[in-house]
Formats: sequence, C-alpha cells, structure tokens
Amino acid sequence: MPLRSSRLFFTALSRAGLQTIPKGLTRPFSNMSKLPTDTRPIVVSGPSGVGKGTLLQLLFSRHPDVFAFSVSHTTRDPRSGEVHGVHYHFVPMKDFEDLIDANGFVEHAKFSGNRYGTSKMTIEEQSAKGKVVVLDIEMEGVKQIKNSDIPARYVFVAPPSEEILEKRLRGRGTETEESVQKRLTQAKRELEYSKTPGVHDIIIVNDDLETAYKQLDDFIYKSA
Repeated sequence: MPLRSSRLFFTALSRAGLQTIPKGLTRPFSNMSKLPTDTRPIVVSGPSGVGKGTLLQLLFSRHPDVFAFSVSHTTRDPRSGEVHGVHYHFVPMKDFEDLIDANGFVEHAKFSGNRYGTSKMTIEEQSAKGKVVVLDIEMEGVKQIKNSDIPARYVFVAPPSEEILEKRLRGRGTETEESVQKRLTQAKRELEYSKTPGVHDIIIVNDDLETAYKQLDDFIYKSA
C-alpha cells in the first residue's frame, strides 16, 4: 500500500473508532477442542427481522472463546439499547466514506439512505487471535465478498413466510411504516437471490429457534 494510502487508511480507521474492540470478544482463545475443523469466516445473511442476531447470540454463548463477531460500521443512528462498538461502529458519513476511499472495507452497501460495511482490519485482527470470524451482512455484501479473495462459508437465514417476517418487523416497535415497507421490499430481493444456485452453502428456515440453531451448529462444526 503506498504511503499516502496507508496513512489515509489508518487515519480513517482511527476516526471511525475501529480500535474499540467490544468487551468479551478479546479474551484469550482457551478452548481448542471447540474449534471447528473449518475455520474460514462465516458469512450470515438474511432479511432484517429474520432472527439472525438471536441465532448468533446462541452460537457465541454456547461456544465461548471460539467465535469473534465482525462489528460492522454504519452511518445510521443507534436504536434503543444498541451500543457503539458492540452492535455497530456508529460513524458519520464522512468517516465512512474516508474508509471507502482508503480501501478499508471488504464489503459495503447503502440501504435506506445509510451505509453499512465490514472492515478488513476487523477480520484480520480477530483471525490473528485464533478466532473464527462471523459476519452478519446484507445481500450486496455477500456479492462483494463472493467477488473478493476472502475464503468464507455462507449461511442464509430465511423466514417461514413473508407474512411472519412482516409480523416480526412490526413487533419490534422501532420501525416506521415507510421503514417496514422498505425492509419488506428488500426482503423479497434477498429471498429471490438466495435461490441462486451456489450462492449459499446452507439455507436455514428460522421457524423454531432451537431447530434452526441446531442446523447452524451442525453446519459450522461438520467435518471439512
């Protein structure tokens, strides 16, 4: 990386708050017996409201010290209860665009006027610690990682039906009607894309939480 680009890259990382690693994700890797045979990053995608976050919380709680969540950057405002550096790195649009210019993202996308992205540094830092990196990203991010040189395994989490997905979105109580409609429109695109042969290694329908979790766990820990 040329000196100027390198300086821009690390300046943008600093301004975007990337050095703040979530507490609980930096403990020493201590349980080698739980490490999956296949340690490539795991890319989890699916429509907003499908329950990806709940599944990943189970994964992390049942396999402590094995996985590291890749905390994405976003320009949107935090929702109630969301913490900077834990749920997202909440950054101004200018800082986000500086990271784009510095080639600091492995993937990034714009949705509903806000930007979302996964930084290269996050993946590299956690992989170097012996962790299996988990990425929770949108459809456009999946496409970009597919076209990158990062090896990964791909999981798509689908709702039992579009009607149930809509009910879950409205049940949050945090979405405006306009936001719900945008997310439902995007969900249709993601569900259609998930049918493309070879895009995902597994599609999990999140109808019953424990059943869906077992499918996720079995997939991650299956022999390579």
